[in-house]
Amino acid sequence: MISSSSTSNLSNLPPSSTPPIPVAPPVPKQTVHRPPESDNRKLNKGSSQLLRWSRARAIRSGVKLDRPTQRTLTEVVDRPVRDSSSTTSPYQSSEEEEDGCVAEMEEAAAAGAKHIYMVSDGTGWTAEHSVNAALGQFEHCLVDHGCPVNTHLFSGIEDIEKLMEIIKQAAREGAMLIYTLADENMAASALHACKRWGVPSTDLLSPITEAIALHLGVSPSGLPRGAPGRKFPLTEDYFKRIDAIEFTIKQDDGALPGNLHKADIVLVGVSRTGKTPLSIYLAQKGFKVANVPLVMGVALPKTLFEIDQEKVFALTINPVVLQTIRRARAKSLGFTEQVRTNYSEMDHVREELDCSCKIFAQNPTWPVIEVTGKAIEETAVTVLRLYQDRKTRCSMPRISKRY
Repeated sequence: MISSSSTSNLSNLPPSSTPPIPVAPPVPKQTVHRPPESDNRKLNKGSSQLLRWSRARAIRSGVKLDRPTQRTLTEVVDRPVRDSSSTTSPYQSSEEEEDGCVAEMEEAAAAGAKHIYMVSDGTGWTAEHSVNAALGQFEHCLVDHGCPVNTHLFSGIEDIEKLMEIIKQAAREGAMLIYTLADENMAASALHACKRWGVPSTDLLSPITEAIALHLGVSPSGLPRGAPGRKFPLTEDYFKRIDAIEFTIKQDDGALPGNLHKADIVLVGVSRTGKTPLSIYLAQKGFKVANVPLVMGVALPKTLFEIDQEKVFALTINPVVLQTIRRARAKSLGFTEQVRTNYSEMDHVREELDCSCKIFAQNPTWPVIEVTGKAIEETAVTVLRLYQDRKTRCSMPRISKRY
C-alpha cells in the first residue's frame, strides 16, 4: 500500500527504485479479438470462391446454384427491418454476419461481377424472360470477355418490408433492379426507395399497364397473379390445351398415323431435329401436333400425303451439329466406342439429310425450317407464324390470339 505523501515523489525516483504499479486483471480469452491478418486471409478466401460462383452463374444462365451468397440474400430478405442505431444484443451477431456478407459481396463486385436483381409479386416469368432476352444482346462482352453478370430472381414479394430489404441489399452490392409489381403502391415504393439509395431501376409492368388502361378506358385491378381476389375459371381454352397435350403425346414419333388428319400441325424430319420438344411446346399453346420421323428404307405413311399439306412443316439441320447431337444421344444410351453404329457416323448422317431434302423437294408445299442454333421457342414462332398466315391468308406476318 503506497501512502499519499509518497505518491507525489514517484516521478523523481530512479527507474530501478520505482515501486510496482498494480496491473488490471487479465482479459479472458473469449473476449480477445482475432488479429486483422486472419480476418483478411478469411475474406480473401471467400472472395475467390465468390468469383468462381459468379462466373459459373453467368455461364449457366438460368441454373439455380447453391451458393452461400444466395443463401445470405434470402436471410437478409427474411430478417425483420431494424433501426440502424439499435445496439441491443439480439441483433449483434446478425449484424456482424451481415457485415461479413457485405464485405465479401463488395470483393466480388470489385472482381468485376455485375448483379441484376429481378423482383416480382408473381412468378417472375415476365422479368426473368425480359432480362434474358436483353442479355442476349451482350453475349460478346459477358464472362469470357471480362464482364460477368449474375441475375437474382425474387418472386412472390408482396410485403413492403421484404421489398425494402431487397433494395437495400441491391444498393450494398451495386446491383440494378428490374421489377414487375402489379400493385401501384408497391411499384411506387420501389421507385422511391431506388432513388433514395441510388439503385438504378426499371419498371417493366407499369408503363405497359398504363398504356393499355388508357387504350381500353378501364382501370387495372392492381392484383398480382395468384392473388386471392383473382379468379382463373376453367375455360374452354384450358381444356383445349389439355386435349392438345394428350393428343401430341399419343402421336409422338410417328405413332397412330391414322390420326394425322386430326392434327393442327404435322412436323416431319430426321431423327434428333427436335420434333418431340417442339411438338410438346406447341401443344402447351393449344395446338394438336403430330410428328413423323424420316428414316431411310422406311416408307412414310400414306395418310401424310392425304391430309391438308398446308399443315405439314419440314425440319432440317446442319450435318455437323446433327452428328454431335447423335453422338451425345448414343453415349447417353450406353453405346461404347467398340459398338459401331451408323446412327452417328457422318456419312450416314449426310445420306439421311440428302434423302430428306429429296422428299422435301417432292413436296414443295411443305415449308422447310432450319433449326440449327435455334431455341425451341424460336422455331415455334416460325411455325406458328406460317401456320396462321396460311389459315387466315394474312398479307402481313403475325401470330394472333383472342383474349
